[in-house]
Amino acid sequence: MAKKQKSGFQSAAGLIRYFEEEKTGFKIDPVVIVVLTILTVSIVAIAHLLWPM
Repeated sequence: MAKKQKSGFQSAAGLIRYFEEEKTGFKIDPVVIVVLTILTVSIVAIAHLLWPM
């Protein structure tokens, strides 16, 4: 019986297998990103109201 290979068509074609978890780097909670985005938009809006151009 032939051995089954673990690499599928996706890896042979050079595509990324998204279900594999990334091992390197740091992870940021999505809630933090949303809060920082809202905070940044708020600061820019307030600055625009205080110092119009």
